[in-house]
Amino acid sequence: MMQAFKFRLYPTTTQAIQLNQHIGSCRFVYNWALDQKIKTYEQAGESISRFDLTN
Repeated sequence: MMQAFKFRLYPTTTQAIQLNQHIGSCRFVYNWALDQKIKTYEQAGESISRFDLTN
């Protein structure tokens, strides 16, 4: 039997600002990595690995 839990956050104003900044940073890094993968594929015809992106 599988069980699930739902949680709801009620952050303070300061916490909400910090969460939004963190999510924005994550979005920026994801979009940067996606752009690098697309550019590498267009130029070299090969996909770059996630390990190369990390380095």
